[in-house]
Amino acid sequence: MIDFTQKKFGLISLGCDKNRVDAEKLLSRIEERGCTITNDIDQANVLIVNTCSFLEASRREAIETIIDCAANRGGNLEKIVVTGCLPQKFIDEVYPALTEADVFLGTYDYELFFEALEKAYADGRSNMTGMGKDAFYGGRVVTTPLHYAYLKIADGCSNCCTYCLIPKIRGSYFSYPMEKLVEEAEGLGELSELILVAQDVTRYGIDLYGKKSLCELVRRLTALENIASVRLLYCYPEMIDDELIAEVRDNPKVVKYLDIPFQHSEDRVLKLMNRRGTRAGYLALIEKLRNNIPGIAIRSTFICGFPTETEEESAALGSFLKQAKLDNCGFFAYSREKGTFAYSMKGQVPAAEKRRRVKNMYAIQRGISLEKMRSYAGKKLRVLCDGISEENGCFTGRAYFSAPDIDGEVLFNAYEAEQGKFYDIYIEDFDEYNLYGRTEDFER
Repeated sequence: MIDFTQKKFGLISLGCDKNRVDAEKLLSRIEERGCTITNDIDQANVLIVNTCSFLEASRREAIETIIDCAANRGGNLEKIVVTGCLPQKFIDEVYPALTEADVFLGTYDYELFFEALEKAYADGRSNMTGMGKDAFYGGRVVTTPLHYAYLKIADGCSNCCTYCLIPKIRGSYFSYPMEKLVEEAEGLGELSELILVAQDVTRYGIDLYGKKSLCELVRRLTALENIASVRLLYCYPEMIDDELIAEVRDNPKVVKYLDIPFQHSEDRVLKLMNRRGTRAGYLALIEKLRNNIPGIAIRSTFICGFPTETEEESAALGSFLKQAKLDNCGFFAYSREKGTFAYSMKGQVPAAEKRRRVKNMYAIQRGISLEKMRSYAGKKLRVLCDGISEENGCFTGRAYFSAPDIDGEVLFNAYEAEQGKFYDIYIEDFDEYNLYGRTEDFER
């Protein structure tokens, strides 16, 4: 038996915030074993790369990261462990080819970490991908700033969009038990913001309780004294009902912000994507949300250049953006993923054309965002301080209409500000994505 308490463990987590939660839970298992975690890669004896494989670019990044890590051999590094989505879906390809790595574990195999590592020390390499049971584990070593954290409330996906590999990587949608999630949230300490994530948070509970249970979960989480606010990401548009709208409107701890991935606006393209929405339905939902939740911020993502998307349909998406006037948007060129239905579709759009359409959509959204930012000039906003922006030489934070990492910031001057605290900031300037201001008592 190897005494792993004498080893130092480092971790690099790639991909989405859901992957981050998996990585944090693995770090907790390592810490629970009495091992040392280091942020210095050069000091690590065991280096873990928690991978994403949602897109070809994600897989390329993961493989390049693993190869880069192997350059540390000859120093303190003894073993490289590859976990997460890449081995989960592509183990038959990566295990024989990626000889730089010593241990492979899939998305639901973290409980086997030390067993697999022990085997690698004995035999040179080990692969236990797909051998785990995915028993719920609530321990966390939070890697975000300490005043906010993510809570993954479900895993997998059953929507089966024709462009997406997630169901083939993580399986069908399944919810985590409510009492376990509440217990996990309680253990995260004092949080200014708890961010709920899943492939589709609005589907939460249907598999466990026979009904949509997101609102009940939100009520239980916001009842916790250590949780100051809750933000919802990734709400499937057709699953947003009157109960959820009322909960967002009436619960003072719920941030008036929804991330709703529409993916496109045109009916024909949405049908090819196996999305159940329509342009008219999306616009009606946006209007309903704004009529019922004053000041609500709506974020979305869109795919450009889906197979057979015409120039006219791309232009129609642009007109949808101008009509919807969403607060924040992300645009992505369609990625042709082998194993998805869309991979075999005729009418694949050339890569250069996809990039051009993405650029056009961002140009349209920049104009919309600029006007929204302009509307805050001269006003006072409640801002959560996220820390110090060394690049800008001031404090940085977010208003309610911005989620961490994906939306804009409020950069502000103050004599002092504490991370995780809220401040009234007077907005003096703006650009397409960010606001600039100061506290009332700050004098230039």
